[in-house]
Amino acid sequence: MVAEQLRARSVRDERVLRAMERVERHLFVPEDIRADAYADHPLPIGHGQTISQPYIVGFMTEALDVQPEHRVLEIGTGSGYQAAILGELAREVYTMEIVEPLAKSARATLSSLGYKNVHVRGGNGYAGWPEEAPFDRIMVTAAPEEVPPALIEQLKMMGVLAIPVGANDQELRILRRTSSGMETLRTLPVRFVPMTGKKP
Repeated sequence: MVAEQLRARSVRDERVLRAMERVERHLFVPEDIRADAYADHPLPIGHGQTISQPYIVGFMTEALDVQPEHRVLEIGTGSGYQAAILGELAREVYTMEIVEPLAKSARATLSSLGYKNVHVRGGNGYAGWPEEAPFDRIMVTAAPEEVPPALIEQLKMMGVLAIPVGANDQELRILRRTSSGMETLRTLPVRFVPMTGKKP
């Protein structure tokens, strides 16, 4: 997976590649589809949600440039796979999932694998996690129609946010908070599940 889907397709950060080698993707998908766990496409994980394709996980993680001292917020825990990757790279990861059964399952999986630095909460991602803000990095793995203002507010100065944006036509945006405002880089067309929950 790492050699053919990531290295061969422009993901070059060795820390990201090593993290994705260490995290066993099949442990984060339902047992009946584990044979497909390392294929380069999204997989259903129940409740209308998916685990992202490995290339997108690698691309977004590399774009965030997570450093060992960073505190990271993830919106959209799903099965916990992306949170585990971030947990390999960051000091602390705070991850939110609006579907409570998925939050519970991800919490159990991550705990069983020893990720003491990954904290899972069920809740509305539009509100972020204000008690633990600000964050050095924020990753969103479900698509809102617009970037939620609360997430921008919870991003540190010079922090980076990776987020898919759009309804029918989605694009992955990488935003950096600067003293003069938000810098936005538009990257790939993507297809994520819609972001649900109440907009504050």
